[in-house]
Amino acid sequence: MGVNLSGRSFLRLLDFTTEEIEYLLKLSRNFKDLKRTGTPHRYLEGKNIVLLFQKTSTRTRCAFEVGAMDLGMGVTYLDPGSSQMGKKESIEDTARVLGRMYDGIEFRGFAQEDVEELAAKSGVPVWNGLTDLWHPTQMLADVLTIQENFNYDIKGKTLVFMGDAKNNVARSLMVVCAKLGMNFVACGPAECMPADDVVEACKPIAAANGCTITLTEDPKAACTGAHVIYTDVWVSMGEPDEVWTERISQLEPYRVTQELMDLSDPSSIFLHCLPSFHDTNTTTGAEIAKKFGVTEMEVTDEVFEGPKSKVFDEAENRMHTIKAVMYATLK
Repeated sequence: MGVNLSGRSFLRLLDFTTEEIEYLLKLSRNFKDLKRTGTPHRYLEGKNIVLLFQKTSTRTRCAFEVGAMDLGMGVTYLDPGSSQMGKKESIEDTARVLGRMYDGIEFRGFAQEDVEELAAKSGVPVWNGLTDLWHPTQMLADVLTIQENFNYDIKGKTLVFMGDAKNNVARSLMVVCAKLGMNFVACGPAECMPADDVVEACKPIAAANGCTITLTEDPKAACTGAHVIYTDVWVSMGEPDEVWTERISQLEPYRVTQELMDLSDPSSIFLHCLPSFHDTNTTTGAEIAKKFGVTEMEVTDEVFEGPKSKVFDEAENRMHTIKAVMYATLK
């Protein structure tokens, strides 16, 4: 029997089987080919979606908007100041209103409970564009990028996440690696490791798919022979500026450097979900440099701009993979 995701919400990858994830990745490749060849694919003409953003974004918003328009859909964007959700109107009431007007709802915000309530009460597919716990759409783009660089043969490859391994990206990477048979290594200080419940949920999945989950505080051991080195910003959106002092102290030993990349497999690649503080060409980067004397944070500019860096392929792939999720759940 073929995979059928019609009417499903996309909230976290723990809810999807290996076969379903692989189906979405294959669909993503098909949509990428259609986009690259300029072949029209307005398969969802007449449908409309709404994007609810509590947290701003470049890639997530653009990927959903362009992807939806390529599919022929209308798009409404509601930023944090354009909706009464959670302020004058409950999540439940917002869901019941929007579900009567739209065919699908994207949510990017803080609480996982909010996106789950939208899905439970709206009656239409809801897609998680990021919460504090999970970032499932990013994972599809990451894996598609890895597939493209390893001839679509990723089972047994090793992905290392460097830095704050308790964040939503690292948690989600652990899940997708376990589901697809990739070894996952979380490398960071002990206090920044993934929560025990996530590790315990992933261990049997990884075992069933012939891969491993490793937690280590040793950057050199983690990166030696690895195929993918991945990192993320040290302070996530919504966290107070006061945490920079603590995070820089904790995570400087886990900066991705050329020395670490040189220890990895000769075919290895570098990934980052972006935005990245690899120089001082941002307001935040300049402020951190002035205050702490740190001009490169989670990754050096040499690595970010180097030949192993596939971060902009990865960013483009957000569009193709998000398009696949929307089509699969709305067709």
